[in-house]
Amino acid sequence: MKLFSEKVRILLSALMMILLAFWLSGVIELYTLLSITVFLVMGLLSLSLAFIWGYGGILCFGQAAFFGLGAYTYAICAINWGDSTWAVVMAVLLPTLFSLLLGYVIFYGGVSDVYLGAITLAVSLVLFNWVNSTSGSEYHIGEALLGGFNGIPSVPTLNMPFQPDAILSPEAIFMVTAGALALCYALLKFVLISRFGKTVVAIRENEQRAGLLGYNVPAHKLVTFAIGAAIAGLAGCLYVNWGAFVSPGVFSISQSAQIIIWVIVGGRGTLIGPVISCVLLQWMVTRLGAQQTVDVNLVLGVILAVFVLLIPGGILPTVQRLWRRKRPATLAATRTSVSEVKP
Repeated sequence: MKLFSEKVRILLSALMMILLAFWLSGVIELYTLLSITVFLVMGLLSLSLAFIWGYGGILCFGQAAFFGLGAYTYAICAINWGDSTWAVVMAVLLPTLFSLLLGYVIFYGGVSDVYLGAITLAVSLVLFNWVNSTSGSEYHIGEALLGGFNGIPSVPTLNMPFQPDAILSPEAIFMVTAGALALCYALLKFVLISRFGKTVVAIRENEQRAGLLGYNVPAHKLVTFAIGAAIAGLAGCLYVNWGAFVSPGVFSISQSAQIIIWVIVGGRGTLIGPVISCVLLQWMVTRLGAQQTVDVNLVLGVILAVFVLLIPGGILPTVQRLWRRKRPATLAATRTSVSEVKP
């Protein structure tokens, strides 16, 4: 009964997110709606790392690699096929397959967590440098020129499934993005309450003990890694649809660093916390980018240092902990005041 009520609560949360997005699409002006769209795209990206790091214990410094692969895969497929239907599928499938190959080498090869971070970061750097060096006309896949540091412009945006002429409006793309975020959140919550999810958390807490109990630790880590890569690839696909453009910056170190900052500030061990912190920090960066007085990277560095040193748990876990402390005190005060009333 408790599991059923948890599933109902997850579905209701996702439905409320979708209904809120539907309402916002009708009352917000187009410029603001476009800004919120990219915030939600990055929120989806932060959700991918929140799952594999916060619950799987896998600190991936190269989540931007899967994000970029999804973005470039969609752009290349959409340009060649002229239809976004299968391009979206490929944008999720290719990063997933790449993560399975990379993860197999890492997890079944017995690579420690420290080297895992270095390997994933190196993969992002290799992809960033390689894509930057493809500026010649000979670097193309079908009709899609890779463009080097100039990127790929004029990428076809989402259309109705198997209807290339039915291009979605910016409002519809916002709804698709919000719906993808809500559904991925619900999917991850369902995974976490399943036997597989509980095993993943147990492996995070004590990997050696889980292995001694008979659980296949590398397999669970590999699947967790692949799920995070698939969500990051979907985020990359939606990012291209937001601006109809993709450049090597999606593979950059700064992109990988921002994702980690979002998760640290929002709170490891939560899914919604990193999404909230991502939206807030992206809004702050956008506002600070309009002036020349304060350096944005300096502000992000200060925020990271403050949370690491003073609020290591992140925003959401800290608020939840304070609420739990305050609630018993409030209940105790209420009981005392009631007991003092004479019959």
